[in-house]
Amino acid sequence: MESRSRSTNKLINSIVWPLLLLILIHGSHCFYLPGVAPEDFQKGDPLKVKVNKLTSIKTQLPYSYYSLPFCPPEKIVDSTENLGEVLRGDRIENSPYVFKMHEPQLCSVLCRITLDARTAKQFKEKIGDEYRVNMILDNLPLVVPIRRSDQDSSVVYQLGYHVGLKGQYAGSKEEKYFIHNHLSFTVKYHRDSETDSSRIVGFEVKPYSIRHEYEGTWNEKTRLTTCDPHNKRTVVNSNTPQEVEANNEIIFTYDVEYQESDVKWASRWDAYLLMNDNQIHWFSIVNSLMIVLFLSGMVAMIMLRTLYRDISRYNELETQEEAQEETGWKLVHGDVFRPPSNSDLLCVYVGTGVQFLGMVLVTMIFAVFGFLSPSNRGGLMTAMLLLWVFMGIFAGYASARLYKMFKGAEWKKIAFRTACMFPGIVFAIFFVLNALIWGQKSSGAVPFGTMFALVLLWFGISVPLVFVGGYVGFKKPAIEDPVKTNKIPRQIPEQAWYMNPTFSILIGGILPFGAVFIELFFILTSIWLNQFYYIFGFLFLVFIILLITCAEITIVLCYFQLCSEDYLWWWRSYLTSGSSALYLFLYATFYFFTKLEITKLVSGLLYFGYMLIASYAFFVLTGTIGFYACFWFTRLIYSSVKID
Repeated sequence: MESRSRSTNKLINSIVWPLLLLILIHGSHCFYLPGVAPEDFQKGDPLKVKVNKLTSIKTQLPYSYYSLPFCPPEKIVDSTENLGEVLRGDRIENSPYVFKMHEPQLCSVLCRITLDARTAKQFKEKIGDEYRVNMILDNLPLVVPIRRSDQDSSVVYQLGYHVGLKGQYAGSKEEKYFIHNHLSFTVKYHRDSETDSSRIVGFEVKPYSIRHEYEGTWNEKTRLTTCDPHNKRTVVNSNTPQEVEANNEIIFTYDVEYQESDVKWASRWDAYLLMNDNQIHWFSIVNSLMIVLFLSGMVAMIMLRTLYRDISRYNELETQEEAQEETGWKLVHGDVFRPPSNSDLLCVYVGTGVQFLGMVLVTMIFAVFGFLSPSNRGGLMTAMLLLWVFMGIFAGYASARLYKMFKGAEWKKIAFRTACMFPGIVFAIFFVLNALIWGQKSSGAVPFGTMFALVLLWFGISVPLVFVGGYVGFKKPAIEDPVKTNKIPRQIPEQAWYMNPTFSILIGGILPFGAVFIELFFILTSIWLNQFYYIFGFLFLVFIILLITCAEITIVLCYFQLCSEDYLWWWRSYLTSGSSALYLFLYATFYFFTKLEITKLVSGLLYFGYMLIASYAFFVLTGTIGFYACFWFTRLIYSSVKID
C-alpha cells in the first residue's frame, strides 16, 4: 500500500510540477482573456496604440514592425504574448502615436528620417512583397475600409494598411516605390448617455503617400506647407507621392478623427466578422447532407434488409450439407478477428486518433460557445495545444485496450510509441520549417524559450498522461471476440478488380473529402490570406457530417469486402476513410497554384510543410473514425449469428 502511494505521488509530481513551471514561464497572462472586459474612456484619456507584425500574403513570413526604420518611441516595450500569439508570429509593441480621447488631431508630425541605401532597399523589398502594417487599439485591429463596386456598395475591411505601393509617374515606364507616410485614423466610439463615458468600437485608417514640404531648416517647430491645420491644408489624396530612394527625406504624419457610432461594445467585432458568403456555407451544408443521406440509405439497406436476411438465413441452417454451402461474410467468421500485421502500429495510430478527436471536439464546443473569439488573439492555438496535451490520457487508454485485445503484453512500449510517434514526426517537420523561418530573420520563428515550453508540455505532461491512460486501459479485462479465431488462416479467394485494396481505399476517401471541401476553402483562405474565420457553427455541423460520412462509407465498403470473403479489414478500415487526407493535400496543392501568389521558395516550402502536417493530422482523425465504425459493425454482425 505504501509503495503504491509513493508511486502515485511521483506520478502527480511529474504532472503538476512541469505545469507549474510552464505557468511561471508564460506568466499569468495565459489565463486572461483580452477583449472580455470593456474599458471606459473619458475626454482626454490617453489611448494606447500598439503595433503588431508586418504581414504579407505573398511571402507568409511575418516581421516585427521595427524591423523597418519606422518612427520608434523613446523606449520600445514588448507586450506579453501568450503561447498561441508567439506561434502565430505576433510581436506586439508600443508605438510613438499619441491619441487622447475626443481630442482630434490634424497633421501631427511623428518623425523625420533620411533614407540610406540599406533602409531604402528594406522599404522597397517590403513594398514589393505587399507587406501590411498591423496595429491595435483597445484590442481592436486596425482596418482599411474599402467600398465595394457592386450594386449594394457595401464596405469591406482589409486588415492592416500596405507599407507602400508601386507605380509610375505620368509619361514614364520606370516603376517606382512610394511609401504611405501619412495616416488618417478614425476612432469610432459608443457613448454611454448615463455616465457620459465612451467605449471604442472601431479603429480605421486611410493611408496616403505625400512628399511633405516645409520652409527653411528643419526643427521641432517647423510647420509643413503640404499639411498645415492652421491654414486648413489637409492630406486628402496621394497626388504628390513620397518616393523611396536613398538620401530621400521622409516625414511621417498622422490625423486622428473621432466618430460616434450606434454600434455597441458587445457588437464591435461584427463588422470584422461579417460574412457575405452565408449562402455558400449553406450550400456546403446541404451538399454534405445529401452525401450523408445517400450513405445513410445504403447503410440502412445493408443493416435492415441484407443483414437481416443474411442473419436469418444463417441461423436457420440446420444440416451439415447446408452449412457447407454457406457463402458470404459468415464464411470468414473464423478469421475476421485475427490480429492484423503491424498490429502495434495500428494501436498507436488509433490511440493518436482518439487524442486528436477529443481535442477537435472540445475545441469546437468551446469555439461554438464563443470562448475562442478573435478578440482573444492566439486563444484558439493555445487551447488546441493544451487540449492535445491533456487528451493524452485517452490516447494511452485506447491504444492499450486495443493492444491487449491483440494479446499484447508490453503495454509500456505501446504507450511510449503513442506518446512520441505522431508528435515526434510533427515536431521534426515543424523544427525544419522553423529553421527556414529563422534563416529569413522573420518574427514568425519560434524562440528557444517557446520551443522549450512546447517540449516541456510534451514530455512533462502529455507523455505521463499517455502512460496513465495506458496503465488503466491495460488493467481492464481484454475485449473478447464474439467468435473464435481459427488456428490456420483461411485462404482469401481472388478478388474482383473493384475490390482491389488500393482502389477501394482511394474510392473510400472521396466522399468524406467531398463533405468538407467547400468549408475547407474558407479555412485555407482565413489561414493564408490573413482573414478572420469565426463561423464555428457551420464548421461544427460540417465536422459532425464528416464523422458520420467517414463511419458510413467505411461500414459499406467493409461489408462488401467481407462478402467477398476478404477478412483483412483492420488496416483497410483505417485507410479507407483516412485516404481523404490525400485528397485534402491535393486540394491544398490546387489552392496554392490557383489562389495564392507565393513566388519565394521558402514561402512555398512553408505552405506545403504546414499543409503536410494538417493532412497527416486529418489522416489520423478520419482513419480512427473509420476504424471504430468498422470495429463496431463487425462485432455487431458476428455476435448476431449462431456459430457452430
